[in-house]
Amino acid sequence: ESGKKERPVVIHRAILGSLDRFIAFLLEETKGNLPLWLAPVQVKVIPVNSMFQGDYAREVTELLEKNGIRVELDDRNEKLGYRLREAQTAKIPYTVILGDNEKQEGKISYRLHGQRETTTVTNDEFIKLIKEEIISYRRVIHSNPEVGQELPKTKKYVMDKLVEFGYSPEEICESGIVATIKGNKPGKTFLLRADMDALPIAEKTSCDFKSTNGCMHACGHDMHTAMLLGAARLLKENQDEIEGTIKLVFQPDEEGFTGSKKMIKAGVLENPKVDAALAMHVHSGTPSNVVLCGLGTSIAGCNRFRIVVKGKGCHGAMPETGIDPINIAAHIYLAIQTILTREISATESAVVTIGKFVGGDVPNVIPEEVVMEGTIRSLDKEVGEFIFDRMNEIVTSTAKMLRGEAELIELSSVPPLANNDELAHELTGYMKDIVGEKAVVLFEQGGMGSEDFASYSYEVPSVYIMLGAGTKQENSLYGEAMHNEKVVFNEDILPTGAAIHAYSAIMWLKNNK
Repeated sequence: ESGKKERPVVIHRAILGSLDRFIAFLLEETKGNLPLWLAPVQVKVIPVNSMFQGDYAREVTELLEKNGIRVELDDRNEKLGYRLREAQTAKIPYTVILGDNEKQEGKISYRLHGQRETTTVTNDEFIKLIKEEIISYRRVIHSNPEVGQELPKTKKYVMDKLVEFGYSPEEICESGIVATIKGNKPGKTFLLRADMDALPIAEKTSCDFKSTNGCMHACGHDMHTAMLLGAARLLKENQDEIEGTIKLVFQPDEEGFTGSKKMIKAGVLENPKVDAALAMHVHSGTPSNVVLCGLGTSIAGCNRFRIVVKGKGCHGAMPETGIDPINIAAHIYLAIQTILTREISATESAVVTIGKFVGGDVPNVIPEEVVMEGTIRSLDKEVGEFIFDRMNEIVTSTAKMLRGEAELIELSSVPPLANNDELAHELTGYMKDIVGEKAVVLFEQGGMGSEDFASYSYEVPSVYIMLGAGTKQENSLYGEAMHNEKVVFNEDILPTGAAIHAYSAIMWLKNNK
């Protein structure tokens, strides 16, 4: 075009130097990241003067639109500065200037949420800024991990961010946050959930933002919270696209299996009543931006338990004068495993693990008490209940047989997680628009990990997905096991997760009126 005599200088210098490169830039940056119509990506085309108005300006606009880019053409005979300020006020991040504009050569003009002025940066700088906003959320949360039901720093950060975005968040139970956003059109209610709690693990990664307080986001809940905050920002920028209500839920204590139950009891599924729900979990060891979604029951239920064995302390040289709780506990430990091998069909998936076995302080003293703690996991709720009941019988009878006492205590529980198949197929269809057809994997086999989002799945149609967070083939730091003290997640997936949340919610509401 620049060779045409009537248009001696037709260079889109405010962006990258050519329209083709600009389109390629947008498509590449949003591929597997943010769908163009949903993301806060809107282009204002501004002809500098009459030389660049008319047919040419319309051709440019049409070309952008054909590539799925939202465009506003401003070919009024107003000063360039005035029209740029209007674009800024309207929060339009990209401006294509048709004409010679030496001062802006090789630059991008954009305006991020919360800023009062348009910022001009180079292309490379802008690419970094797109990711850095959500990454910054994640790193603040990662550096300040909190465990369990009370998350004072985390909840304050999340609520402050939501207020900054224009929401009115509520704390409906301790550290349980809910924020809603409604569109201009009435409709159903879709829930998006993220967990915020960390693990009592001392971090040993090499990240410069690693935790130093003895706790760690080794399960990626910092990633989940950051992605939902990113989705909250996207939804605000695209509120006109919402046909109904989207409820954003940030919950505590997923690891302890109490968070979801407390939020449900506090009314998270009411006012307005939730019609469907989605949760996402990052997964170390799966290629980045690959979506895994189970059909039916895909995640095991879990009972966390404690066994307290009481005996009678005595000198180690005279065990006959006491009652040895370690001996009793050892018999209980071995007997429990026979439930799986002799009382449950080999075709059933179940596992009992005792990961804590504590008794005694000195080598020549038989202690008064032994404490064991562990988990029961199964893909069938009735099987899990059967195991627990049989354990209770074994614990009490074995202790009695050996002259002691013992008690089985349930600490917390969560049922198996059952994805709604119809909803799973629908939502993963939307996700394919973001990550591509081949990057979405549906499976029917179940895993033995557990997730307290399961409590939602028994109340409303729900879908739980996993988002690949990197393999060792991608980066030697990635791919460690979940809950490992050295696990590192690929932060490049954060915008993808934010987009999946926002896009899935908006599209479901549009198609389920």
